[in-house]
Amino acid sequence: MFVHNKCNFFFEQNRAVFRFDPADEDKRKKLCEGILNILEKDTQTSCQTACLEALRILSRDKKVLVPVTTKRNMQILMRLAKLDTVEDPLERVSEFPVIVEALKCLCNIIFNSAVAQKLSLELNLAAMLCNLLKKCKDQQLVGDIKCFDLRLLFLLSLLHTDIRSQLRQELQGVQVLTQALESSLNVRWTEEYKAAEDRDRPPLSLQETNCAIEALKALFNVTLDSWNVHSKNESHQFRYMAAILRYCLLTTGPTEDKTEELHSNAINLLSNIPVSCLDVLISPSSQEETDIKYNGMNMGAIQILLDFMEKRIDKGSSYREGLTPVLSLLTECCRTHRNIRKFIKAQVLPPLRDVSSRPEVGTTVRNKLVRLMTHVDLGVKQIAAEFLFVLCKERVDSLLKYTGYGNAAGLLAARGLLAGGRGDHWYSDDEDTDTEEYKSAKPNINLITGHLEEPMPNPMDEMTEEQKEYEAMKLVNMFDKLSRDEVIKPMGVRPDGTMAPLEEAVSQYHTNKQDSSDSD
Repeated sequence: MFVHNKCNFFFEQNRAVFRFDPADEDKRKKLCEGILNILEKDTQTSCQTACLEALRILSRDKKVLVPVTTKRNMQILMRLAKLDTVEDPLERVSEFPVIVEALKCLCNIIFNSAVAQKLSLELNLAAMLCNLLKKCKDQQLVGDIKCFDLRLLFLLSLLHTDIRSQLRQELQGVQVLTQALESSLNVRWTEEYKAAEDRDRPPLSLQETNCAIEALKALFNVTLDSWNVHSKNESHQFRYMAAILRYCLLTTGPTEDKTEELHSNAINLLSNIPVSCLDVLISPSSQEETDIKYNGMNMGAIQILLDFMEKRIDKGSSYREGLTPVLSLLTECCRTHRNIRKFIKAQVLPPLRDVSSRPEVGTTVRNKLVRLMTHVDLGVKQIAAEFLFVLCKERVDSLLKYTGYGNAAGLLAARGLLAGGRGDHWYSDDEDTDTEEYKSAKPNINLITGHLEEPMPNPMDEMTEEQKEYEAMKLVNMFDKLSRDEVIKPMGVRPDGTMAPLEEAVSQYHTNKQDSSDSD
């Protein structure tokens, strides 16, 4: 009873503490050892829970984990978490708080200790967690056990590459985790890769949402480097997973923040799925299913992705972590799946009518994406430009129409397309049609800025030939001085469309011209 009370007091005093006084380090180490000695014995459930709660707080401090991270002590915690029993089902509800607290302690210890991570492989912890996860299937009142089991699998697959490989290859981790995700979302199937859609279904509970998020994070780690699908069975597994993720995108959590977190992790996982398997994100639509259709296909999940992308753009921060995954996913979907590309283009790049403002000015999705094309973060501006380029079927003339040459110059230089043309990927031959408004304004559109400008008077009209020659030489001399002082470096476009120093570009042009005349 004394130990019970002491642990309870320590827990209540320190439950919100994450940084500890270095002066008391030895005391905390001795407390850890004392707690584990008690847990090794068969004590009352209430005493076990109190001891584990105190140990959970202590395990936040990396410096006191040396006496904790031994094989004996790890096995004590694994026994209390019911990880050492292969056959016994989870029946005694009174033990559930002990199991949950033991799993929480293991999460902290493995996160904070490299020694514990190595011991986890030696003790085959991942296999035991997968077995416990199977026991949680179709069980009532085990939500917290399932959630921290999944969190521990996420941490192990994140921190230890050998355990990640073990999960993927030996333990059928993809199937086990996919089933855990499916049960957390309460998916009901109507066809092989199509889940039932109920517009009136209530949001997920907080516990269901947390379980789904942990399953998504663990699956993300286990499915890294899954771009190459080699077998029919693997293709089925990824299509099945994509169908669940489609359902996940159409599902809401208990709060807006939790819904965004759920969708963010679903998008991260979708990025690991081979793009050839993402056709299940859209499906033939029935009349009552959704109002979001294109060409007879249900585009509800794609609309969620677009809305998520715009929301992340509007946040205005953490673009690399928050925005690039969804932009990359949409880019690959558009590159491979025609219906998805055409649906997204209709929303992002609708036919141009008003070209009086610059492409980057305004509040439409197009305006926001064009602004990102000149973002300071190289990765962000590259993926934003690539997304718009793919929507334009990688045709330079189409991209320039929507963005202007100035905004697109970075992408075109990187792709060797400054001289025009199109990218390497093949797209269908359906042509874009210009509106009458755009056709009438086209002659006066500034190709650099991409917007309509009133004709400006030519200052050279009133100059004599001598004045024109004087101004031309003045300009040449200014450029020559800047070049000699290495303030600027004159560049030219090679015949292949890439940039090069001007002398080199001119030389290649003359060489090509000479070769062409010789062949004639």
